[in-house]
Amino acid sequence: MKILVPTKRVPDTDQKIRVRDDGKGIVEDDLPFVINPFDAIAVEEALRIRENSSEEVEVVVVGIGSDDYESELRTSLAMGADRAILVECSEELDPWNVARILQEMVQREKPKLVLMGKQAVDDDANQAGQFLAALLDWPQATFASKLEFVEQGLRVSRETDVGIEVVVVGLPAVVTSDLRLNEPRYASLPSILKARKKTIERIAFEQFGLAIEPRIQVLQMEVGTNTRNCIRVNDIDELLERLRDEAKVI
Repeated sequence: MKILVPTKRVPDTDQKIRVRDDGKGIVEDDLPFVINPFDAIAVEEALRIRENSSEEVEVVVVGIGSDDYESELRTSLAMGADRAILVECSEELDPWNVARILQEMVQREKPKLVLMGKQAVDDDANQAGQFLAALLDWPQATFASKLEFVEQGLRVSRETDVGIEVVVVGLPAVVTSDLRLNEPRYASLPSILKARKKTIERIAFEQFGLAIEPRIQVLQMEVGTNTRNCIRVNDIDELLERLRDEAKVI
């Protein structure tokens, strides 16, 4: 069985994020990048499936981006992934176009399971997995907090606003991971050193014959603020009045 794990390179959210002067993006100078945390969870789950499976399982990670992406892919290799593929693309991609590229990768690699993060922490779109399942016409299970292989395919416990929902999907399928699915392992130093020597397969985006179809346009970005203006009110009536007339939704 082959498991394809798409990953995204995102800014380290533990660092201070600054918006460029033109308001169209962020300042990337000296800003560290990491694997999207939800994608790291997906990589970990794929590795656990391989370790606990009675059949041979290959874990293939894929990233879409420039040469800067190489270090994050090598992190996945250091964790234990079997292969890494970089789709070389310098274009800014929204979730729809990411899904179209991943569709081509699925048709090329023919995995039995696509396991990916539910969303990326830079845009929080939560769309690429769903788009991919629709393009492939595959069953999908989003926000997975537990995976179990059963005779019918895969039993997935999903995180919802009202609790855990359990669904069974046939394979092949697209599954997106939630925070409580697992805790990703740390790569050991020997594994990191070995990963540096492994070959990352590169595929030029142009080989797919796709044209970028932007569905999202960034008009302006700004840094949010968490400053508070604390006001003491005398009674509930004054509180309701201030909430109705003065409070702003941010």
